Amino acid sequence: MARHIVLDTETTGLDPNTGHRLIEIACVEVVDYIPTGAEFHEYVQPDRQIDPDAERVHGISLAMLAGKPRFHDPSVVDRFLEFIGEDILVAHNAPFDRGFINAELARCKRPPLPDDRWVDTLALAKKKFPGMYNSLDALCKRMKISLASRDKHGALIDANLLAQVYLELQGGKERALDLTSAVAVRAANAAVQAAYGARPRPLPCRISDIEREAHEAFVRDVLKDKAVWLTLA
Repeated sequence: MARHIVLDTETTGLDPNTGHRLIEIACVEVVDYIPTGAEFHEYVQPDRQIDPDAERVHGISLAMLAGKPRFHDPSVVDRFLEFIGEDILVAHNAPFDRGFINAELARCKRPPLPDDRWVDTLALAKKKFPGMYNSLDALCKRMKISLASRDKHGALIDANLLAQVYLELQGGKERALDLTSAVAVRAANAAVQAAYGARPRPLPCRISDIEREAHEAFVRDVLKDKAVWLTLA
């Protein structure tokens, strides 16, 4: 089971080396290339002004961050490090996010996140679509991923969009539906049934209506026409 953390940040400006800071950080858990719904999200008080150009992009003002925790607060840094664990980190233009996160970790006297833990989807996109515009917006449009929820840049919105883009860059939704294990399970079940016969009293279905509705929504909204369940129904 492969676990990746897709993340995005919003900042006061472009360069942490000149004192710019994080103001928002969001992480989305992806297991075997499918988002699980587990998320980490925090707004952070930067203790400095936000550049007007940056604010026009993400729409976050200093007033909106009043009362928010600092990055060094355990409710932020400890929870963030616990959420990402030792897993691979995925970001679009990863050096940008890595630079800001490592600068904040350095202020907390925490070790940096090493370069080899990161996957840069911008670099992947440039290899797959050489010579083309490969911003997150452009990739979403090219891959027919809806941008309806995106008015301005926001770390959590962008992390969720990037999780879908990352899946497509890794070969599409079929990559997430590795049927090898399912075939092996079916073969094992068939062998057990051949040896011992069918169960005399089949177990009752334990799926609740809420779980069934959630699965149908996942097939309809995420997998869409590529869902294997549609071919087996």
